[in-house]
Amino acid sequence: MTSDLLFVYGTLMRGYAHPMARMLSANADFVGEARCRGRLYLVKHYPGLLLSDDPTDIVFGELFRLRQPTEMLREFDMYEACGEGFAEPTQYVRRMLALTLDGGAASEAWTYIYNWPVDALPRIASGRFLDK
Repeated sequence: MTSDLLFVYGTLMRGYAHPMARMLSANADFVGEARCRGRLYLVKHYPGLLLSDDPTDIVFGELFRLRQPTEMLREFDMYEACGEGFAEPTQYVRRMLALTLDGGAASEAWTYIYNWPVDALPRIASGRFLDK
């Protein structure tokens, strides 16, 4: 599946002082705030998203349209240390995700799903990383 949309929920969000967040802002157009069904955990200084079937489990983030999706996704795969060339199981996997934009419109976008156990990690119950 190909898409030029990327949903971010942590260190890549606008206003976060990370070089990769600045790279995203410089190479993509902000579409809007969005949310997905899932649970957010504090891994270290960054979050991890786990998918959930529970409709009360919501993670909030931002949706971007990548200007050069192939190149940018390759960069973000390297940043998230997932995909080709990384030992399995990787900490994150990139997957297409159903989400809802503020205002109610449905969409699908790439995002990075946390792929390691979360038993010892604190949950971010609000679903908002910047509120942690």
